[in-house]
Amino acid sequence: VAKLCVCDLLVAQCDVNCCCDPDCSAADFSLFTTCSVPIVTGDSRLCSQKAAIYSLDVEANPPERIFKLIDQVNPSLFCIHATNYKEALSFGSPQMPTSENFDQLLKEFEGATFSTEPDGWNINTDAQSPSDANETYRYEYGVPIQTVDAFLRLPSPVVSSWCSDGNPAGFLVNQATKCTRSVRVETCGNIQAVSMLFYINSSILVVSKVNITVQSIVVQSLNGMWTSLNSSDVLRLPMILDELCINIVLGVSYHITYTDAGEIIEAAASFVLGAINKEALSIQQSFEISFTQVNTKPVPLSGNPGYVVGLPVRAGFRPQGYPFPVEILFNTNKYGQLTILQSTSNQDCLAAQGARTPVLFGYNMVSGCKLRITAAVKCQPLTQTLLDLLKGQTFPEYVASFGNSRAQDVLDWVPITHFQTSEQRIYNTFQTSCQIPISLEIEVKWTKYGSLVNPQARIVNVTATITTTTLKQLPSGRERTIPVTSSVVFTDISSPAEPGYKAWPTISVKLPFDFFFPFV
Repeated sequence: VAKLCVCDLLVAQCDVNCCCDPDCSAADFSLFTTCSVPIVTGDSRLCSQKAAIYSLDVEANPPERIFKLIDQVNPSLFCIHATNYKEALSFGSPQMPTSENFDQLLKEFEGATFSTEPDGWNINTDAQSPSDANETYRYEYGVPIQTVDAFLRLPSPVVSSWCSDGNPAGFLVNQATKCTRSVRVETCGNIQAVSMLFYINSSILVVSKVNITVQSIVVQSLNGMWTSLNSSDVLRLPMILDELCINIVLGVSYHITYTDAGEIIEAAASFVLGAINKEALSIQQSFEISFTQVNTKPVPLSGNPGYVVGLPVRAGFRPQGYPFPVEILFNTNKYGQLTILQSTSNQDCLAAQGARTPVLFGYNMVSGCKLRITAAVKCQPLTQTLLDLLKGQTFPEYVASFGNSRAQDVLDWVPITHFQTSEQRIYNTFQTSCQIPISLEIEVKWTKYGSLVNPQARIVNVTATITTTTLKQLPSGRERTIPVTSSVVFTDISSPAEPGYKAWPTISVKLPFDFFFPFV
């Protein structure tokens, strides 16, 4: 653990406040304000392990880094005493039964007994030749992605907002950065970092070299309008045209596809190109990298396993035709999130139609708008418009109880309970009374789940309450403005620990989700 350092991102450079960075000197440590990673451990599932402790002695002149190596004991009742079979620490995802493969799985597992030994149980790994071990580049988490000339670059700001091209992209580390780069029209053709060629003119080292392909190109005009190009196989280099420098790189988004063995099999880049005039002295560039395992759908997680405060609440629908397929369909928005009405600057409800903002776990939220109603407005269309405004076009049926709940684990999804209430306020608008929805209140109840040492946030109940009001006739030519609101409240319903029971935590155990595999 003394050699492990998760905050060491820059190659041959000292990372700010990274007390375990071997590239940092005593002079660098004296400028640190804190240790971004105060403790480094190995596998947290082990009963006993070494831990590297880092801190700063601010009373020293100059301040010094303090390093300690201690033995750490795992307080959990369930821990690994010895890793005598390391392959057992991980396993492949089981094949889920569907209407197409159910007969084949039933034939394989219908007997009273069946083999539980993995295919490679009796393989003698020591017998493999050294040449076979070096045939492929298998990456581990956080390791810089090697290319033919150096490593895959992901420019980022270091000390100031200016771009530094020395930041390598780490394997399976999703990153998004923004930085400023000095550019002049007269010299834009000589600056490598504003050219597409700078980001794709290299190959990632794997079994055979993987070239970085261009997935899409979007051109941004001087007024900010985006235009997607139909052909992405044309290399567009910076050039001066009518006192403008066009085709300069404003944004790059890498997408890496890998296997479960850590082998990169595909790399693609999407570009945003723009133009600058003679008055421009600098540009802001944005860079992003994401990873997807082959034959899987990319689904952003909101925790592992419990929800993390500030990340979106995941939501979806129950498909028709149960028991096949036995999984949740994610919501139709971009990332399968629970959303509410997004407030706009002019507070006009009709202008806010379609604008949604994700519900973030742990954040109580209130949004709203104002609706102007005249005597000519019809009741039924108005009611449907307000429902679409409050709930969106497709309001989800289920919410994930954990931040990493999988679609096929149906029992890990909580149904949304709907209520409807009516308030006594009456607006004189229609000849006959008309009930219209004016507010949506969502309450999310969650609890701390698991060990008291490291509790995980788990959603246990979600309710959505629509409040309606009564409208009556409004004189001809008159108008009335009605407020429409949406709100989200998170309630912690965790039971407090009983006094006098501090030595042993309550053990909460449930069967693994695949305990009865392949039967649901």
